[in-house]
Amino acid sequence: MVISNLQQCVLGFSQVPCFFIFGDSLSDSGNNNDLVIAAKANYPPYGIDFPLGPTGRFCNGETRVDVITKILAFNNYIPSFAMASTSDILKGLNYASSGSGILDDTGAGEHISLNQQLQNHKVTIKNLVAKLGTVDSATQYLNKCLYSVGMGTNDYANNYFSTLLSVKMLLYDLEKFTEILIHQYSKQLRTLHHLGARKIVVFPVNNTGCAENLNKAAKLFNKKLKSLVDHLNTKLTDAKFIYVNVCQMMSSDFLVSAAMKNIDLRETCCEVGSYGLCKPSSSPCKDRNAFIFWDSSHPPEIVNILLAELTFSNSDSDVKFPMDIRRVVGL
Repeated sequence: MVISNLQQCVLGFSQVPCFFIFGDSLSDSGNNNDLVIAAKANYPPYGIDFPLGPTGRFCNGETRVDVITKILAFNNYIPSFAMASTSDILKGLNYASSGSGILDDTGAGEHISLNQQLQNHKVTIKNLVAKLGTVDSATQYLNKCLYSVGMGTNDYANNYFSTLLSVKMLLYDLEKFTEILIHQYSKQLRTLHHLGARKIVVFPVNNTGCAENLNKAAKLFNKKLKSLVDHLNTKLTDAKFIYVNVCQMMSSDFLVSAAMKNIDLRETCCEVGSYGLCKPSSSPCKDRNAFIFWDSSHPPEIVNILLAELTFSNSDSDVKFPMDIRRVVGL
């Protein structure tokens, strides 16, 4: 990966002591590998451009949170909770799980919902208390860390819209279901705050696909999510929540103006099979920098690099609210 000027200016000194990651397949780094679920990416061609090869990342190379980890100047990638050792916890852990959602019943097969990810974080905190000696010392340490949370896409794609007439669709209209999601998400983000988080980046639901119903749902959810972030900042004044509009960044005009030229907006880089994932051991496109989609749902490394850098430092008020990651890290 080519290191940008932004990364060069921050490499060499750590900006936060630890980085904790909660989310779905856009952030998963291998937590699903040993689960009974079709949503796995621990086989080629996934990882074809990643130093460690296929690890469970749904990408040809680095994910968005991997790139942010580099920008923050960590020496190594943040390990997945499933494969981490106790010695890893001082730098943070990645709890993300493909197919997971805000609701416990979102997803098919084994997966790690956001509630379970928070439970896993509680286990980490117990280990951190044992390592640092006291609850107060652990809390002070956690207060300085950065937290990334990206959830909600699967609650629509793999729950509400999972069938033509899903149970949730029969029970609730889209507005009511979205309110249920936001209410639950609010409780989960408050739980994260209660567990010591003070610098929290919240990513929106992805609406870059072609399905009109999913795009409509994403726009509704993201509008309410931005208001939730504003509300949490008002109520939890000792913390700072920020909303980063990745959907705005993922627009073709935005990516082209940022760096990518002559990008393919429709085709996937790898040959997809079941569930829109890459077919095992298939040969992907040669120019991975010319595609906006790696498989049917996930961007390639080049897009993740752009999104991470634009997320980290950006003055565009349409992209970040109320500030970018660079500023929240410095608080």
